[in-house]
Amino acid sequence: MEQCVDGEVGTPDAGSGHGHGREVPPPRTAPVPVVGHVEERGFHDGRIDVGGGGYDAQGAQHRGMVVAAQVGLGGDRGVHTGVLVGRYQTVLDLLPLLVATPPDLLLLSTATAPLGWHLTEATGTPSLGVYLQPTAPTGDFPPVVTGSRSLGRLANRATGRSALRMADRVYEQAVAKLRHRLQLPPASPSGMRRRQEQANWPILHGFSTALVPRPSDWRSGLDVVGTWWPHHDATGRLPTDLEDFLRAGPRPVLIGFGSMASGDGERLSEIAVRALRRAGLRGILQAGSAGLAADGDDVLTIGDVPHALLFPRLAAVVHHGGAGTSAAALRAGVPAVTVPVTADQPFWAGRLAAIGAATDPIPFRSLTAERLADSLHQVVKQQAHSRAAAKAAQHLVTENGAGQALKAIQQLTGG
Repeated sequence: MEQCVDGEVGTPDAGSGHGHGREVPPPRTAPVPVVGHVEERGFHDGRIDVGGGGYDAQGAQHRGMVVAAQVGLGGDRGVHTGVLVGRYQTVLDLLPLLVATPPDLLLLSTATAPLGWHLTEATGTPSLGVYLQPTAPTGDFPPVVTGSRSLGRLANRATGRSALRMADRVYEQAVAKLRHRLQLPPASPSGMRRRQEQANWPILHGFSTALVPRPSDWRSGLDVVGTWWPHHDATGRLPTDLEDFLRAGPRPVLIGFGSMASGDGERLSEIAVRALRRAGLRGILQAGSAGLAADGDDVLTIGDVPHALLFPRLAAVVHHGGAGTSAAALRAGVPAVTVPVTADQPFWAGRLAAIGAATDPIPFRSLTAERLADSLHQVVKQQAHSRAAAKAAQHLVTENGAGQALKAIQQLTGG
């Protein structure tokens, strides 16, 4: 991921389309060039693609430096463009482009909205939140990043507010410098956030209501629309060695930790293989940043492959509880064993367990071959988890996250 000065009287909200600061030319209809690197999450329904599959543009060769992405709405509606705003330094690099060729819309992620709001004020460009985590305070659950159990409705909401105040402090220096660069009067991050909340600034949350139903105490303008799936080639095929392994025996279990646990590959590989054999299961180790690797007739090591092609053919998935992997397993109707490491991963792991689609999470620091084997036996041999995952998959089919995002963008851009 995917958050969402004291507001001065008479200062318009970020999405109003009227801003202070320097004069800018009217928006053009040609697409804004893609700037920087966009990671693999994105919208895609054939008409709208933010990110797509992860690609480099204009010489940005390193991952993680998200700056801007084009949103093209084709067909008879004409073309509109949007920008996904990234980290502070790259936001500064982006300013000349935004001023010279303003986009029709800014798409702001959870972590970048506290910066993007100031761009909308300065340029008059409307904006839309596109979040992958539920960050607005609610009585339904505590702040996502805490990984804690429910503290009760009042305490959950209070700690949610506290978490946002702490996050705002992180942006204080960057916001002060950005507003100076934009020739805007001083305003604090917390004040700007309140301004957005009072204006019911729209935020789309790209996850399924199967995992997180929309809290009833959320303000107007906060919507849960469904997962935004990475685009993959419908004609794509799995590597030959992987296809051969899948066909050679019972459905295997995939074990992978994505970008987590770098440098811990040897220990994790040993735990994985011992657990698989203790549970009597075939396994696939996905190398990832940890560098998992093992050889044997009952174990195969692979690199990156599309979840949509592999997951439906598995008995279960052992993963770190990332939002994307959690959703992909549900979409495939495959139960999970989660080993959350950090950030929002304990939250998603807990949600999977709460709906019965996963066993109770195993904290990463508590992972042993014995605990993993016991959870694997439970998730594969007992059908309750498989039935819960299949039920969730049926729910996900009814959601159209990309279509909902497209509709919102059309409304904001007059498309």
